[in-house]
Amino acid sequence: MSRRPSKPAGTGPSKPTVSVCRGCCCGTAKIPGVDHAGQLARLREGAGGAATVRAVKCLDACEHGNVVVVQPSAEGRLAGGRPVWLGLVNDPRAVADIAAWAGAGGPGVAEPPEILDLYAFSPSRRVRAGLDD
Repeated sequence: MSRRPSKPAGTGPSKPTVSVCRGCCCGTAKIPGVDHAGQLARLREGAGGAATVRAVKCLDACEHGNVVVVQPSAEGRLAGGRPVWLGLVNDPRAVADIAAWAGAGGPGVAEPPEILDLYAFSPSRRVRAGLDD
């Protein structure tokens, strides 16, 4: 089995990154009743510049749409934080909780609101690896 070289601990972005899937299903009419553009705007506004919020192409976890991945900052990685995959993020309250958590430092720095445990899932290794490409 081949392994990609991992980044040295403590390297990486200075703030958490929130990757919002906007591919074939997430962010489209396939998930009705959600203001997808508004969701992205609320994440950016709620994080207040303390986290990078970006729209990404399909994360290949369509059964969990809308998918959001909160990745730790370099400081968060040093503290043991790892990317957290959240699915079925279709409720404005969940969006607000994600934004507040990322704005407070995200994985490894700030404790996530307990309610986000209900949204967390583990994608396949292939899918997780695609986020770093």
